Amino acid sequence: MYAIVKTGGKQYRVEQGQTLLVERLPVDEGATVSLQTLMIRGEGDAMAFEASELSKAKVEAKVLAHERGPKLRIAKFKPKRGYRRRTGHRQPLSRIEVTSVALTGGKAAPAKAEAAAKPAAEAKPAAVKKPAAAKKPAAAKKPAAAKKPAGETTAAAKKPAAAKKPAADKPAAEKED
Repeated sequence: MYAIVKTGGKQYRVEQGQTLLVERLPVDEGATVSLQTLMIRGEGDAMAFEASELSKAKVEAKVLAHERGPKLRIAKFKPKRGYRRRTGHRQPLSRIEVTSVALTGGKAAPAKAEAAAKPAAEAKPAAVKKPAAAKKPAAAKKPAAAKKPAGETTAAAKKPAAAKKPAADKPAAEKED
């Protein structure tokens, strides 16, 4: 039996008794945490990945230790500018051991043959229709602005064309032979 769980923004495939490093959990060492289950697979073909079935699934783990990951070195360099920076980073991690992977409430998912054998009448009763709510009246719209014909324009609205300035009298450039 195994499960796919989500913690620290990552997904892990876990089995009972397995130890793994995850993003740091906000609990003390020795505490038991419940992990968010995304999928669980039981014995045979029993599998659960729907929300209603996953509510019955439970994956618990015990925090063994809080550790720090390996040192990552970061170097920044820009040539010809005298810019050099060197830093490092160590990610805080938690080592956990999966203590239980369980699916309570019987089978994870019914077999396809059993689902097909159920009559449609037993599956869902007919839905009762509710009367439609009274519609609110639409908000009154403002009348559209009156459009002017294309030929009518006022003289004030039209700008006069700029007068052309005569070219300045300059002596022509003399050519040298």
